[in-house]
Amino acid sequence: METVDREEFIPNELKPYAYLDRPLPLEEGQTISAPHMVAVICEKLELEEGMNVLEIGTGFGYNAAVISEAMNKKGHVYSVERIESLANTALENLKKTGYGETVDVLIGDGTLGYDKGAPYDRIYGTAGSPYIPESLKKQLKIGGRLIIPVGDRLGFQDLICIVKESESEFREKSLGEVVFVPMIGKHGWSEK
Repeated sequence: METVDREEFIPNELKPYAYLDRPLPLEEGQTISAPHMVAVICEKLELEEGMNVLEIGTGFGYNAAVISEAMNKKGHVYSVERIESLANTALENLKKTGYGETVDVLIGDGTLGYDKGAPYDRIYGTAGSPYIPESLKKQLKIGGRLIIPVGDRLGFQDLICIVKESESEFREKSLGEVVFVPMIGKHGWSEK
């Protein structure tokens, strides 16, 4: 995390707050996660070099850059963002900071995952879902980990980590309470 400059992934007017340990607002009602939450997700994903990772919710690209760096830029991150303006900003940020080759930013419904890059060693969500989408579980490799906030749309969620033990068996563990913006999509919350 010391290698990835958070200030490169936030709006100019918020740069003085870049290293506060708190979420910061982005456009379209979205946020960039607090640094400690990015660290928790990285640690609990148990990343290794060469992994294939799916991120749901790109924001301005910070989490994806940290994940790429945690794999020593020797893996690949597919990041799906539903808001085109955020995806475009993230792509610019990732290119200018040297992560353009290891992170693909895709515009779409992240709750559906991304079949073309599957199966994934790791999947994580940066927004809260009402439940764990089956589409994501299906795209996870056996032995893979999925971390996603699950719970209330605008309240506390439970950060859930599941490990895929077979095609139909999953081990689930709570990592504690969190608060994320809602995950919007077919297998998430509606925009309304």
